[in-house]
Order: sequence, then structure tokens, then C-alpha cells
Amino acid sequence: MSTLLAAGRRHRSTLVIAVGLLIAVALVVLLQGRARTVEPLDPDNPGPEGARAVARVLADEGVELSVARGADALEDVVVAGATVLVARPELLGTSTVARLLDHGSAATRIVVAGGSPGTAEAFGITAPPSSVDLGDGRDAGCSDPLVQDLRIVVDRALEYPGKGCFAGPGGALLVDGPRNLVLLGADEALTNDQVLRGDNAALALRLLGQDERLVWYVPDLTDLTGDDGVSAATLVPRWIRPGLVLLVLVLGAMMLWRGRRLGPLSVEPLPVVVTAAETTRSQGRLYRRSGDRGHAAAALRAASQDRLAERLALGAGVPLEELVRAVSARTGRPEHEVHALLSPAAAAPAHDKDLITLATTLAALEEEVPLQ
Repeated sequence: MSTLLAAGRRHRSTLVIAVGLLIAVALVVLLQGRARTVEPLDPDNPGPEGARAVARVLADEGVELSVARGADALEDVVVAGATVLVARPELLGTSTVARLLDHGSAATRIVVAGGSPGTAEAFGITAPPSSVDLGDGRDAGCSDPLVQDLRIVVDRALEYPGKGCFAGPGGALLVDGPRNLVLLGADEALTNDQVLRGDNAALALRLLGQDERLVWYVPDLTDLTGDDGVSAATLVPRWIRPGLVLLVLVLGAMMLWRGRRLGPLSVEPLPVVVTAAETTRSQGRLYRRSGDRGHAAAALRAASQDRLAERLALGAGVPLEELVRAVSARTGRPEHEVHALLSPAAAAPAHDKDLITLATTLAALEEEVPLQ
């Protein structure tokens, strides 16, 4: 017992430090509140691209805020009579858009902040938006009492073709989409670093604070299925696709043009003269190295046929049977013996010794036929 007490006294300082650290960590967690994130347009992100400022002001104004991270979490939240804000819609795929529209059909409005040409098409917008630079800002310029007196100031925004508020040469920044969709191309107006520019704060409060409840939907890439993920094709505007097809056709035509044949091959003389004897010896060495006695025997028989036809004045290309009869009549050898020596269909020599014997026999046969 005394040993345990002594050990406890020795490690008392270590235990005190450990308990103190645990208490400090607990206090930090309790004082910090909700966890911070770094995702753009996230209500828990205090950074420049986050939207914590708008979320907290809406909560202070009495709006009940619910954050749904992912499609499953969104379906667990009742959205009837509430406003649904979709942050970063470019992360949505075909399946998640379908789930959002189905579950959000009971909502008062679904505000889509930002987006891309591919996601606009998924929401049923036939004409894709285009990116614009607002410069000093843009007035509402519409009769909607909700925003008609406001001026929006952001760096970049998406301009949807058609009629709406904050209109410009190519479209508007705030337009009504199919069903209960509201498309906000100026999503930067909700961020912490730009919400105080112009009337951005008023736009955020009026657009998102109309109902007592606000569901802040933050899409999650893990909700995408294997066949509807965001791909390069969904991010490319439709007007670029014909140009890409034309570019492929032009490249194909250029490859065919440059890859065509440039005409028949030209024959050029060799830089050195190789004698026939050297060529024959080299060819013989190749036959010997490869062990191809069949080709060597065929070459010997063909050469003997040419020389015998020349000696008998029969001319080139004389049939083998006629040559055999002429050689047999001149030498007195039987025709079957001469045919066995000269026929290319004869069996190939099995050994080098047989090949040498064949060459010697053919040479002797030639010697028996004098020149005419």
C-alpha cells in the first residue's frame, strides 16, 4: 500500500498536467461551437469564400437555419414551406439533381447559387449561362419589389439568358427557373469578403429570409453514382461542342493529307560495287550459319540448271524435263539419276557432308557436258 502511495506522489505532477490538458481541450471545443470548414459558400466557413456572416445574420433575424450536408441529410430534413439554398451546384450530378428536385418540390423556392453550363442543363435550363465581369456593379433594373432598388457588386458572375433582374447584354443574374427554382448567378454576393459590397447583404437577406426556415444544402461528391459524376463534358458549354467536332475533322483530314504516299520508290545505285563471287560467299555463310541446307541445295541445283542449259544451247527457262533428257543423251547417264540431281523437289541434304557431296556431283555432271 505504501508503495502505491509513493508511486502516486511521484507521478502527481504528470497527472495534474494531463487533467489540465483535457480540461483545456474541452473548453476550446465548447467555446468554438460548430466545426469550421474551408468549403466555399459553406455556412460554417469563416474564411473569405465562406458564408458564415450571412448565416449568422439570418439566424439573428429569427430564421431557423438547417444545414444539410449531402443528399441523404437533405432528405432527412423537412423542407415544406421553407427556402432551400443550394451551395456549389457544380458538385451535383444527374441523380443528386433529381433527388433535390423531388424532395424540394414542397419548398417555397429553391435558390441555386452559382453553377456551370453542365449543371444548368441538369436543372432543365436549355440555354447555358456565361461568365461575365460586372466591373462597378449592376442595378436590378426590374419591377420585382424584392430587389428592384438594389445594386449588386461582385467580381465575377454567371449571366443566364432570358429576362430577369440585374440584366445585362447577354442575360440576367437573377432569373426564375422551372417550377420553384430561382437561379442566382452572383453567388459571390453571399461570401464573407463580398457581402458588404454594394447591396449584396440586402440581397442575401431578402432572398433567403422570406420564410421562417432556411435549408442550406451543401452537396457532397460521395452522393454521386458512377454514371452521373461531374465530367469535362458537363462543364463544356454547348456552343463549344460543334467547334470541337470540327477541330477533330480538320485534324483527321490533315493526318490523311500528310500521311498519303509520296509516289513510287526511287532506285539509287549502291555506293560500292559488290562482286558476284563475294555475294555468293556471303550468302553461303548465311545459309551455313542458319543451317538452312534446303535453300543452299536449291540454289546449287538452280545454278547447275542455268549452266547446263547454256552449255547445251537450250536457252533460259527451258523446262526441267527437256533439260534432263538433253543432259542424259549427252552424258549417257540415266534420266532418273539426272532428274534426282537437278529437281528442286528432291530431298534436302540432312548434313553438311551430304550438301558437299551434292555440290561435287553437280560439278562433275557439268564437266561431262562440254560447251556447244
